[in-house]
Amino acid sequence: MTKNSPLIETRNLVKVYFRKNSPPIKALDGVNLEGFAGEFLTLVGRSGSGKTTLLNLIGALDRPTSGEVLFEGKSLKDFSNQDLAMLRREKIGFVFQTFNLLPSLTVLENVESALIHSPMSKNEITEKVTTLLEFFDLTDKSSMLPLELSVGQQQKVAIARALVKNPVLILADEPTGEMDPITGEEIVAKLVELNRKSKVTTVVVSHGAFPYNQADRTLFLKDGKIVSQKEAGY
Repeated sequence: MTKNSPLIETRNLVKVYFRKNSPPIKALDGVNLEGFAGEFLTLVGRSGSGKTTLLNLIGALDRPTSGEVLFEGKSLKDFSNQDLAMLRREKIGFVFQTFNLLPSLTVLENVESALIHSPMSKNEITEKVTTLLEFFDLTDKSSMLPLELSVGQQQKVAIARALVKNPVLILADEPTGEMDPITGEEIVAKLVELNRKSKVTTVVVSHGAFPYNQADRTLFLKDGKIVSQKEAGY
């Protein structure tokens, strides 16, 4: 795909959560966006603005109530659950605020776990994982368990795990939310560096603490709608 081609697109996206004995909640209300190949995009809004719901729909973790999501020009509306699972496994890397590392596995094994279905040989996988751990300055931590790491180091492992399968899209939900400002800045710098080097499209959700002035574009959400947008350099 070219820089001008939308890798991801949403069209009049609506998501309503229906609750027993309570009024429904409209988390998204007609969202239209385009995320371009190689772009670094941030979604910013207060808690309850719909940003995480939007990220989940873009990442094929959930289905919209109405409207549609397009990935590489293909609508996900008619994808089966198996097709969506394959899309997530092969093309999307997820980074969560809570890391979701497997506590009984070492750093090396946690990153390797993303390649469990890979046709690569064991040696090829080890070489690839080792290269990523070196990039994140985690080489000397490869045999340690997650609980033996700092919060920042755990997030680096989570990002390495998301990247090891060479996704075309990285989705990060509050990746610096659990960190002190200095550690958060380091994680941001790594995400930006990876985006610039690998050209992997990156979408980061934040309630505002993320330094979104480093992104190519920032979309501001309120009450399930995109209310404004800013370009890089403002």
